[in-house]
Amino acid sequence: MNNRPAGPGSAGERLLQSHLGTTDRAAVFYDRQVQPQLTPMMREFVRQQTMVFLSTADAAGNCDTGFRAGPPGFVIDLDADTLTYPEYRGNGVHAGNGNILENPHLGLLFIDFTHHHIGLHVNGRAKVVSDAEQRSVYPHLPVDTAQSRKPALWVHLTVDEAYVQCSKYIPHLEPAPRPRGATANRPKDSDYFVAPAPAPDHRRPVEHGAGHPLPVMEHERLRLTPDQA
Repeated sequence: MNNRPAGPGSAGERLLQSHLGTTDRAAVFYDRQVQPQLTPMMREFVRQQTMVFLSTADAAGNCDTGFRAGPPGFVIDLDADTLTYPEYRGNGVHAGNGNILENPHLGLLFIDFTHHHIGLHVNGRAKVVSDAEQRSVYPHLPVDTAQSRKPALWVHLTVDEAYVQCSKYIPHLEPAPRPRGATANRPKDSDYFVAPAPAPDHRRPVEHGAGHPLPVMEHERLRLTPDQA
């Protein structure tokens, strides 16, 4: 059963607004700031961003947060209602994308730390699709999206709402290259928070499954018509 009220904002939001006396102020924010699709200024903002924070949850509501980065515009606005971004093999866990297969709700948060110190929330419903499938509908997608790595998958987001993140507590960061040797005296990433892994056992059988078709639940299937390309 869906208890979400009509219009933006959850039932929990409305309850707290009533309790704290902020209902009228929140109504002004909803009416002016919460957009059902990306405005032209929002789309231009997305094209300039080099990082995004994302949130997902599985079917049971267990949450996961993630971070993605790339060249400016690596999150691509296909139109005012649609965003997409590439995914790579990474550590092989696929925590966030696995959640999307169970629960399509995805939240993105873009923050400009260096110029205007403003943020953009984008919430919607996502699908995980193969590179070949996404590229068959959108052939203009870049092939080399990050350091000569080719995407294994794409996340395809249909926008439900988009709204501003105010600048009050956004810190200022200066873009700069990484200092040479900055990571020389620290553990490698895989050992940074845990004990070093034991030496690999080369007698283990080869893992099967790589290259199998992407498991897609019925509600996750990407159905795109030519007029969306």
